Amino acid sequence: MPKLLLALLCLAASSCAQDYKLGPDSQPQDGTPKGVVTKHVLPPGKYYPGTPHNYSVYVPAQYNAAKPTPFMIYMDGSGAAGNNTRVPVVFDNLIAKGDLPPMIGIFVDPGVLPAVGDVVSRYERVFEYDSLSDRYANFLIEELIPAVAKSYNLSKDPNDRGLSGASTGAVAAFVAAWNRPDQFRRVLSFIGTYVAMKGADGFPALIRKSEPKPLRVFLQAGKKDHIEPNQPYGTFYGGSWPINNRVMADAFESAGYDVRLELGEEGHNGKHMAAVMPDALRWLWRGYPQPIVSKPPAAFEQKGWDPRGKVLSTIWLDRHWEKVGGDYSSASGVATDKDGNVYFSALDESQKLGPKRSRIYKVSPDGKSSVFVSLGTAASMMIQGADGRPPNGIAAPTPERASALQVGPDGRLYAALRRRIVSYGPSGDEKVVADKVEANAIAISAKGGVYYVDSKLKTVGFVAPGGANRVVFQGTEFGVPAGIALSPDQRMLVVTDSLSRFSWSFQITADGALVNGEPFFRLEMPESGYRSGAESVALDTIGQVYFATAEGIQVCEANGRTAMILAKPERGALTNIAFAGKEFNWLYAVVNGHVYRRPVKVSGAPAWSIVKMPKPPL
Repeated sequence: MPKLLLALLCLAASSCAQDYKLGPDSQPQDGTPKGVVTKHVLPPGKYYPGTPHNYSVYVPAQYNAAKPTPFMIYMDGSGAAGNNTRVPVVFDNLIAKGDLPPMIGIFVDPGVLPAVGDVVSRYERVFEYDSLSDRYANFLIEELIPAVAKSYNLSKDPNDRGLSGASTGAVAAFVAAWNRPDQFRRVLSFIGTYVAMKGADGFPALIRKSEPKPLRVFLQAGKKDHIEPNQPYGTFYGGSWPINNRVMADAFESAGYDVRLELGEEGHNGKHMAAVMPDALRWLWRGYPQPIVSKPPAAFEQKGWDPRGKVLSTIWLDRHWEKVGGDYSSASGVATDKDGNVYFSALDESQKLGPKRSRIYKVSPDGKSSVFVSLGTAASMMIQGADGRPPNGIAAPTPERASALQVGPDGRLYAALRRRIVSYGPSGDEKVVADKVEANAIAISAKGGVYYVDSKLKTVGFVAPGGANRVVFQGTEFGVPAGIALSPDQRMLVVTDSLSRFSWSFQITADGALVNGEPFFRLEMPESGYRSGAESVALDTIGQVYFATAEGIQVCEANGRTAMILAKPERGALTNIAFAGKEFNWLYAVVNGHVYRRPVKVSGAPAWSIVKMPKPPL
């Protein structure tokens, strides 16, 4: 090929690559049914008090009020619906072609808190869009969507719901779907601000560590975004937009997500976004209505795949949490015996009058539930009226509760009750193990020693096999000690701190004392609130440590690094986890007082078995 022609072709290609013009799908077409756009104002609500939000709604000509309708929500909505990006026009054309299902578009702008007096208004965009909490998702779910749903039949299927945003609006779109995949499954992210401004730069690590979520994500970024010839590393203090979008895409790929990255030649503007919007929407909604599901990465178990610390080395994506033992709302503590029976404590939900009794329930390996033992309520000590309720002025007693359960090497079920630790034989006979102690969690050694943690006093106690009870650790380093577990070789003791991001590891001496304690395990903290929520802990036979936290079940390697985050069975407070079942290869969890289980590819170590662990990875 002549050099001049080659040069002209290269020049033309370069020019075309940077000249992002709107294509036919972004232009009004004669004969194409046109949707209608109406403007609205959402009054201030509880999530952004005092702050109204302007929004507009696109309704396609093909809208059928009798059918639940898919929809997309666009952040910075007036820009997306405006003449530069023309999303309503794109919707008209793609719906008419059958490339999109008939869908509603909701275009919402960030809020502006009106000023009081002659002062500057408070602009909410950064607070709303850059935050990593579920506040904005809740705003969409509980305020914006219901407002639109008053007039239109919006689908409640998360597979029918998509989100789109640009810059920090892209962060808002992704964060809402990340936090609430039960509500949103499709994300368009344009020139996404995944840099170090308010924490979005940490997402690549979370994506790699977390149990994959059923999301499909389109990423677009520009090679010149905050980049200058003399500053190829980026002009902004938060980092590099093109580099961080590439890192996001790599993280998605490594975790098996359905992801696509379009890296263009522009800077931090909407030119490339507007040009690729039709193809981005086609890609995002391809195959509809086939649902979006979590899948293993392409390299899963192929040559070079390293299983170390991988979520898919621990769980199966297609084997999810299942509820156990009935519809309880107050369960706590989970334990198992050598025969695979599972025990937990809960209030008797069937009792209608008087103070509810607490019971320890037993679930057999075939799933049948029965009452193992009933706990007291001190009801016999109170005056009751004819209806079984206390008369006015006399408070009902608090039911006896088992805050922790574990089966010991003697086959007895140990329970931490109010002001004492007891054990139950197979017939339910009770023996007092320790009196005048407040134990929030217990761990039993193969020799029959019982460790317990007192959250209020911030102490760890030890009841020797002979019955002697003493405090083996008391320190101001603890925020709120909550959970406790022995390592498989029973040489170390792990104690959680439900306040701090750090949980502790102690060495155990021959006489049961604890020495050389360190804040060894570093956990991920929730974006909202100040507590890690590390309430419970369990270990598998290779020394991986499982923490029940506000962020989910965080799994640390034996070296202390958080490698995995398993999804909770439902949104809410995760209070207990344990390995149970005959082979100890079921992971149990208590969320909002409900008991769940899922099969896992690892096994826990029971109290009666000492397991030699492999050398921790470095």
